[in-house]
Amino acid sequence: MSENQKFQLGTVGALSLSVVSSVSIVICNKALISTLAFTFATTLTSWHLLVTFCSLHVALWMKMFEHKPFDARAVMGFGILNGISIGLLNLSLGFNSVGFYQMTKLAIIPCTVLLETLFFRKRFSRNIQLSLAILLLGVGIATVTDLQLNLLGSVLSLLAVLTTCVAQIMTNTIQKKFKVSSTQLLYQSCPYQAITLFIIGPFLDGLLTNQNVFAFKYTPQVLFFIVLSCLISVSVNFSTFLVIGKTSPVTYQVLGHLKTCLVLAFGYVLLRDPFSWRNILGILIAVVGMVIYSYYCTIETQQQKASEVSAQLPQVKESESDPLISVENGSGILSDGVVQKAPVWNSNKDLHA
Repeated sequence: MSENQKFQLGTVGALSLSVVSSVSIVICNKALISTLAFTFATTLTSWHLLVTFCSLHVALWMKMFEHKPFDARAVMGFGILNGISIGLLNLSLGFNSVGFYQMTKLAIIPCTVLLETLFFRKRFSRNIQLSLAILLLGVGIATVTDLQLNLLGSVLSLLAVLTTCVAQIMTNTIQKKFKVSSTQLLYQSCPYQAITLFIIGPFLDGLLTNQNVFAFKYTPQVLFFIVLSCLISVSVNFSTFLVIGKTSPVTYQVLGHLKTCLVLAFGYVLLRDPFSWRNILGILIAVVGMVIYSYYCTIETQQQKASEVSAQLPQVKESESDPLISVENGSGILSDGVVQKAPVWNSNKDLHA
């Protein structure tokens, strides 16, 4: 199996794990929040991250991955920013209508595209932009019902969108810049995320629910669903870093909207939630947008790789014509004609599960 095939297989596995684990945790948390009235979402997220860190620490002890320390300030800033973005998203939901909150989530994709275009000079083709527009239109039709605006909620939503976009872009760039895997980045940033949410979680939850998380009556059924939610969260957090590291922040957001459509469908099938023709139409349009996006992403990736190979051909011919120069430049020619370059240290180069 070639390296390209292994990468594609790993990407498909990461995307599948992300979808399955995310849909599972949404169903579990819906039972916990809606049925059992445990409405402390931010505090629950801090417990998720704490369990994830403990699980990764056990995996490190079992030598399932290698610990790779790097820039401590970058890790701390990244972890705290991630924690703040989660808190802001929860506040946005608390101070806005459900419809406006869904619009906030839809705004993450165009905001990410804008930031990557302005600061990273990344180009998105017309075909990609069109497919994203179709996707957002479909998800908007399926999920956005009412739009009630208020100043505080709008400011919180804007901050939530910006922090989420920056955090997800950092997830991708940190893995590539410092050459760390998604597991290594998650292991080092988890404590900072957990501490941030553990400090602000009870305050935010109390503000939104007028209840005290520590005064809640924890029945065996509630504890069971909390433990189950925490266990599933390990897979969710790992797959998030893995997907963003292997693809891009925009692709991760596209995948997130696929999860939204699946949650709506599962809610109707399993929980008998209300479902209308508008939901069905929106989901179908969103799926069409996802298919078009996936198709053009695949085509453009193949074209990019083909151009990289063609650009390397003149270098190969030059190295074959003068072996002495190729040795001095750090290249080696094998007997089967494959050219390999010796590793060169670069401090500026090197997760999304």
